[in-house]
Amino acid sequence: MAKLDESRPFIPVNIAVLTVSDTRTLETDKSGDTLVAMIAEAGHALCDRAIVADDKKALQAKVSTWISDPGVDVVITTGGTGFTGRDVTPEALQPLFEKHIDGFTTVFHMISYEKIATSTIQSRACAGSANGTFIFCLPGSPGACKDAWNGILQYQLDNRHRPCNFVELMPRMLES
Repeated sequence: MAKLDESRPFIPVNIAVLTVSDTRTLETDKSGDTLVAMIAEAGHALCDRAIVADDKKALQAKVSTWISDPGVDVVITTGGTGFTGRDVTPEALQPLFEKHIDGFTTVFHMISYEKIATSTIQSRACAGSANGTFIFCLPGSPGACKDAWNGILQYQLDNRHRPCNFVELMPRMLES
């Protein structure tokens, strides 16, 4: 059974948060605020935060900047994972992935199903890695952000989580 090994010292990671929206501002970005609060509460560092419109090229440009920055360990996006014509986050970011984290999507849907039942199928939440940076694309609701953080990310971004976690892999992500 998974647990935290409290005998190990906590290692904070540097996380960038991107809200994907045509309408949100920093003052109205509840999902971004939710992520920022959970990141701080966990003891990690928020290294950047931005809002980008639902535009493939703009999304790719922003995330590409972060994945080329050695000071960014993790990118978490919120928004743009639905099915409307403006929802383009997976189409924009999956081409950047060097490796897909299929298990994230599966576990996210399992958690989401417990809360919203079959409505979870309307989310295209996804994750991957690029240039040694983990990228997690979450739906745009504060509830979905909480579900992803509380059910998955808080553990996988904590080096004390056993039996394994993403933090342990970070030093080896660029091995060839």
